[in-house]
Amino acid sequence: MKLRLLGFTSILAIGVCCTPLQAQESPAPSTATPAAGMPVQNAPSAARQQADKLVAQMTLDEKISLVHGLFPPLANGKTTHELIPSAGHIDGIPRLGIPLVRETDASLGVANQVNQRPGDVATAMPSGLAQASSFDPQIAHEGGAMIGSEARAKRFNVMLAGGVNLTRDPWGGRNFEYLGEDPLLAGDMAGAQIAGVQSNKIVSTVKHLALNSQETGRFQADAIIGDAAMRMSDLLAFQIAIEKGNPGSVMCAYNQVNGTYSCQNDYLLNKVLKHDWGYQGWVMSDWGAVHSTVQAANNGLDQESGEELDKQIFFGAPLKAAVEAGKVPMARLDDMVARYLTGLIESGAFDTPAPETVQKIDYSAHAKVAQKAAEAGIVLLKNEGDLLPFASNAKRIAVIGGHADVGVLSGGGSSQVRSVGGVPIEVPIGTGPAASFVRITYHDSSPLKALRKAMPNATITFTDQRDVAGARKAAAEADIAIVFAPQWTSEAIDAPNLDLPYHGDALIDAVVSANPKTVVVLETSGPVLMPWIDKVPAVVEAWYPGQRGGEAIANVLTGKVNPSGHLPITFPRSAEQAPRPEPVDYARIQALDAKATADPENAAKYQPPIFPIHYIEGANVGYRWYELKGEKPLFPFGYGLSYTSFAYAHPQVTGGKTLTVSFDVTNTGGRAGSDVAQVYVTRKGSGEPMRLAAFQRLSLKPGETRRVTLTAEPRIVADYDTSLPGWRIADGTYQIAIAHDAEDRAMVVETQLDPATMRP
Repeated sequence: MKLRLLGFTSILAIGVCCTPLQAQESPAPSTATPAAGMPVQNAPSAARQQADKLVAQMTLDEKISLVHGLFPPLANGKTTHELIPSAGHIDGIPRLGIPLVRETDASLGVANQVNQRPGDVATAMPSGLAQASSFDPQIAHEGGAMIGSEARAKRFNVMLAGGVNLTRDPWGGRNFEYLGEDPLLAGDMAGAQIAGVQSNKIVSTVKHLALNSQETGRFQADAIIGDAAMRMSDLLAFQIAIEKGNPGSVMCAYNQVNGTYSCQNDYLLNKVLKHDWGYQGWVMSDWGAVHSTVQAANNGLDQESGEELDKQIFFGAPLKAAVEAGKVPMARLDDMVARYLTGLIESGAFDTPAPETVQKIDYSAHAKVAQKAAEAGIVLLKNEGDLLPFASNAKRIAVIGGHADVGVLSGGGSSQVRSVGGVPIEVPIGTGPAASFVRITYHDSSPLKALRKAMPNATITFTDQRDVAGARKAAAEADIAIVFAPQWTSEAIDAPNLDLPYHGDALIDAVVSANPKTVVVLETSGPVLMPWIDKVPAVVEAWYPGQRGGEAIANVLTGKVNPSGHLPITFPRSAEQAPRPEPVDYARIQALDAKATADPENAAKYQPPIFPIHYIEGANVGYRWYELKGEKPLFPFGYGLSYTSFAYAHPQVTGGKTLTVSFDVTNTGGRAGSDVAQVYVTRKGSGEPMRLAAFQRLSLKPGETRRVTLTAEPRIVADYDTSLPGWRIADGTYQIAIAHDAEDRAMVVETQLDPATMRP
């Protein structure tokens, strides 16, 4: 795969053995407009050279026309071309062969959030966390290729996919969209998805750069974190995703980072992204994330997206005036346009314009892709007494709650897909910052119907969640009870706490008191507390499982599919174990939102001021935080049970310049199944928690043994040294855990590593 980050290709090829970072190679301090925007570590690619030739033929007005885009629902009359109700639109320049660009949300399918394109359906993938639970980049690639093909068929050529923000807080409203708390896993999975999307000759973004970790006050939040900590966590996830996926565009975030808005942040956009990583594509803003003209342009923003959602159109007439006055150099404007064209050219979107009419889509085949991903991502958390899979002699089953009679829950916001089959439940949320584009929506995939089809000889009843007395009675009369427990979250809305809503905990208590053979199926955005965990023998995390989620859940419960998902995020035992037990400034911002709702004509005066979020955990996100603090969570990162069992043996580790680990993986049970072998590393005596350095998903028949060899990602082994600047691997003894999850220390080996340094 061709990489943009050419300064790092040799490092990736030979593990931790790499060319030392020489003093003369250290990046110079960033300036507002570094060398016409070109990274010093990269020569212009062929795509960039083609782009530069096109820019040289443009008028000033033509250049300006390409660096700001329309928000179609609010942009009537601003173009002679058809405006498809969607995320974005940028006219082309026909005389130069530059295509019109239409942009669509998002990572889970072609979005149509509030039915703005009546009747337009698409295939809905499971949530990002569900896909990350597979620990399988091939799953992500297949899903990306599928949703990208539907985007192209619907006449879009830019997809706002590739969400890779690390999950720093278990209550985050967009946790479901993203890929968990570990930079290696998130980066690998996002890169694979991006590559899949772009295999259709359309652009995928990677988003949201950076630290977009809280939805509460997301326009006013200021993420406070050190340089090294950021490089070793959130930025590393972006870096890996960009290397693996080669996205045409990077989307910057709403929030500030260390006192500066992300979309005009010289450190993030110029120094890190374009200079240190040598990224040659374009930076687009998030919708409504631009706050200036001169500062944003000079500090690295290349395109204003959805301009109608900003306070003014910053990159239209004001940018033209700034260029004419010399406040933004012409070279910088040329670079902005060339980067946009480079992303289109490299992805194939430039030479393969989107079709002029909607193309036929094989929704039946695509549904299988979504179901495969859901089945691979379902996590079996508990299975006491092997209650699951259901025995064939189970005759009476009580299904309770979660609207399991009609469908499965999905998360809200810009990633919301109106899936094939229709929407059995859709509830407007009424008020708040997401009211205009968010509804609580279910996909038409009923677990109840799927279970009845899978178990035709059983009597399977359904009781609504609101009928607690009826649920207790149904459970008492059944051989097995299944409680479906939903937790809905959305973009722009954090969960206020980690409790199950809709009296979910009380319902589970009532059911298990009536029938000790109770299974809880969670349909959640992320972690929830489980005060009933000691009473309930079986717990399944199904996440938001997409448009074939009902079938996937039924297949796992009945044993047609052996569960193989592993948690990409830690489930705390209590909210107090996490770095922040609740959203920062939640109560104050909720009160201001309520005032704005009650007084819409003066809503602007209730906007909260900028407030800091101190990310005290630094690089120790998720499971690293729990280990550092000596906290034992409810379920650790990487955890997942199976209907079979796996054992590791005969480890062999090679140190020196490259950290390589080999070991046998054996299926010791009686069923075929898939395991996720994980390797964690720390330098002995450093006091630092272990970090996931390599992983591999593999499927084994009963009794089968396979030798696995994994090479550690060098930047995971290293620490970021701001004095170089760059990555430094210290010499010394390293401890390596060959593990089933982040807490597993049953097999720990040691080796010596040579010192090494790497570019940023």
